[in-house]
Amino acid sequence: MDEKKLLERITINPKIFGGKPIVRGRRLAVEHVLGMLAAGDTPEVLLKGYPWLTEEDIQACLLYARKVIGHERVEPMILESSS
Repeated sequence: MDEKKLLERITINPKIFGGKPIVRGRRLAVEHVLGMLAAGDTPEVLLKGYPWLTEEDIQACLLYARKVIGHERVEPMILESSS
């Protein structure tokens, strides 16, 4: 599935989670999917926990995150000691 089709799975509804990106209009935020993956859950765990969720939905969340992060600028932090 191409990127455009994947990203169509990520929607925004101002009435759900204050307009945060969600998966296919459902009450599952992209942020939550990413958080579960970051915590070590496997895609299989997510698919069991959300029977309507698909592998393409998970891939869409990852692609969305990459697109968002790709536009960020990260400045290195320099910590100074007080000695």
